[in-house]
Amino acid sequence: MVRILFLLFVSSFLFLTPFYASAQKERGTPKSGEGISAFLLRHKRPGNTYYQEFLELNKTQLRGKKELRLGVKYILPPLKPSTGTTVATASNSSTSSAGSGKTINEPLLGKELAKVRVTGSRLKGACFYVVSGHGGPDPGAIGRIGNTELHEDEYAYDVALRLARNLMEEGAKVYIIIQDARDGIRDDRYLKNSKRETCMGDAIPLNQVDRLRQRCTKINELYKKDRRNYAYCRSIFLHVDSRSKRQQTDVFFYHTPNSAGSERLTTTMKNTFESKYDRHQPNRGFSGTVSPRNLYVLANSSPAGVYVELGNIQNAFDQRRFVISSNRQALAKWMMEGFIADYKKSR
Repeated sequence: MVRILFLLFVSSFLFLTPFYASAQKERGTPKSGEGISAFLLRHKRPGNTYYQEFLELNKTQLRGKKELRLGVKYILPPLKPSTGTTVATASNSSTSSAGSGKTINEPLLGKELAKVRVTGSRLKGACFYVVSGHGGPDPGAIGRIGNTELHEDEYAYDVALRLARNLMEEGAKVYIIIQDARDGIRDDRYLKNSKRETCMGDAIPLNQVDRLRQRCTKINELYKKDRRNYAYCRSIFLHVDSRSKRQQTDVFFYHTPNSAGSERLTTTMKNTFESKYDRHQPNRGFSGTVSPRNLYVLANSSPAGVYVELGNIQNAFDQRRFVISSNRQALAKWMMEGFIADYKKSR
């Protein structure tokens, strides 16, 4: 009798253990605009090992292969015993080894996202100059939703930071040319306006030509040194257009006239966006364009570049592309993928 009861107890324990273990799996829900790396970092699981485990645990829950869905509770990889990390402290971005990977510390990204874990290598050996339009005394185009003003420089800057972080995660060297020491990446719909932006620490002039010359000079100074170490250096200028309220536009791109590198990059970027629209909005289509334009920043900066207009800040439909943080994150991700595709073509 005792033996029968013992066997029943063991059988019950073996039956219940898998369910109990499953119930103990820790889960988390992503915030709006959050990518996998940032989501894992918030849950103290940085690095490629956690990243790959997360993909395996949640492969049926992701959009595509690597995109989070809002409102979904994702299984978090089990925490591993801490082996200690190296903390980088500097007013400018720096790198340090942490565990088996590389960590970039960039305070401009904001307190929660300043530590960037390099989880890929698709842009290793590439260098980028990320420039958001206007800034400082110049807000750029101004749109409105009710009584709230939408300033071009704030939304372009937020997308620029998100793009910079994505590029860093893929192993690229990245310079954030226009900077705000306080803002960081923000998930708010209505981004607070300020005049704090600098050109890598230097006050931004009010005069338009002086302002554009300043950022081109900074890029060219950096590029003069970087071209010795990086075979692929590219600049990107991010803006938000202002047109009639009735005119809805897709993202469109300008390249330097008579520059093969700039034209190829711009075309590749546009094709990347087109493929994303075909996948995520198949019945809508994509009407974004590529064209040459003799813009000051394209003509006077040395690396091949692309000038991106993210949409019409006056149009109610286009405004959703800017005010929803997950849309700003998607813009950054697609631009990163455009760079990756162009980088492959150049090698």
